Amino acid sequence: MPRFSANLSMLFNEVPFLERFALASKEGFQAVEFLFPYEHPIEEIKSCLDVNNLQLVLHNLPAGNWVGGDRGLACDPERMVEFREGVKLAIEYALALKVEQLNCLVGKAPPQTEHEVMHRTLVENLRYAAAALKEANLRLLIEPINTFDVPDFYINTTKQALCLLDEVDADNTFLQYDIYHAQRMEGDLASTLERHLHRIGHIQLADNPGRNEPGTGEINFDFLLPHIDRMGYTGWIGCEYTPMHRTEDGLVWLKRFAYVDT
Repeated sequence: MPRFSANLSMLFNEVPFLERFALASKEGFQAVEFLFPYEHPIEEIKSCLDVNNLQLVLHNLPAGNWVGGDRGLACDPERMVEFREGVKLAIEYALALKVEQLNCLVGKAPPQTEHEVMHRTLVENLRYAAAALKEANLRLLIEPINTFDVPDFYINTTKQALCLLDEVDADNTFLQYDIYHAQRMEGDLASTLERHLHRIGHIQLADNPGRNEPGTGEINFDFLLPHIDRMGYTGWIGCEYTPMHRTEDGLVWLKRFAYVDT
């Protein structure tokens, strides 16, 4: 039976971040994930996890100035030092918060930078990150992002991501498969998941269009979620969607798909 993790960067966003842990627990979630923890001291987040008996399953490496439009640093040759300092910080948080894998948003292609330079930078940075994470017994994920929501994002498809991981050639690197991004860029969700399950470290979901709750759009979650279960996927599925109204009201989809008691 699939296990669902609440993405606190998007769910329960009616309240301040540190208050969302309690709401997730109240609604039956046993695990959470989020984009970035770095605005909060480690002890504050750890306390929220412990008090609410929650497991943290994922967060991202630092991705630059998010509000200013950055979506990652790994392919920018001018920011390699910043990227590598971010890897160290992410490992510090991960070890303290007992998260076992970190996602790297590779970033948007820097303007007026040759493709070969960007690609070489990205491979070198991912090899550096993979080695640092392996020493800490952590896994490194990369995630394709659709170009409708994030124009110029450097990795957009499953094939691109897997080819990149082949080149990095580190045994602790995996794909983060976001169903919403994959639907927008390539479709063919069920067979892609099945073909590459052994290389997928984490799955996230949202419906399309709108990036809202499952059941609000075109993706057939009545088929897809049991399919993921039948394939033998044992990881968490992150609920990374934008609630149409109050988060709690939208969680009726969990009952609809009959995967948890709410």
